[in-house]
Amino acid sequence: MTPLFDGGGVVEREVLEEGAVWLRGFAAGEAEALVRDAERVAERAPFRHLVTPGGFTMSVAMTNCGRVGWVSDRTGYRYDANDPSTGEPWPAIPRRFLALAARAAAEGGFPNYDPDACLINRYTAGSKLGLHQDRDEKDAWSPIVSVSLGLPATFLWGGKKRGDAVRRMRVESGDVVVWGGPARFVYHGVAPLKAGEHPLTQAVRINLTFRKVF
Repeated sequence: MTPLFDGGGVVEREVLEEGAVWLRGFAAGEAEALVRDAERVAERAPFRHLVTPGGFTMSVAMTNCGRVGWVSDRTGYRYDANDPSTGEPWPAIPRRFLALAARAAAEGGFPNYDPDACLINRYTAGSKLGLHQDRDEKDAWSPIVSVSLGLPATFLWGGKKRGDAVRRMRVESGDVVVWGGPARFVYHGVAPLKAGEHPLTQAVRINLTFRKVF
């Protein structure tokens, strides 16, 4: 791991593979403000448990901000400019979110990052996200930027095939994982969240996932 300085202090930079880095503590100095911004987004576009095309209800509660938002129902996965629950456009991505995502992407080797969407996921005890690839975006090179806030979680980092070996990474509040380019279609997920309390989010983990869709 390589230490680096990001204004708020020294963080650790670990290369996971070509096109992917784990920035430990990268967002720790602004975590509280990021959570407040996420709460403001949720006031306008409340968290909800989406249904998959197969009819399963996701254990993770989600909402979005940005030019488009990711949604799922029995008809399929897709991006939509409007919140299907209200018919209104999704809230804009907060400036603090955009600045953080751009800095993290640049640290991962992807300058001038301008995401179209930010998924905000809320995990409670037992919530999980199965191994998957993000393939609903037309831009297949720009990175995914994932920001962990609150309770720690076990992030699952696989390979390009579903059956590849999976690394289990304990991500803490303020950690950021960036993957794009040759690592863009790595399988990834989140193991069931363990119960706990965090001074920032109490019994919850919040994850911000930025994507360049177009």
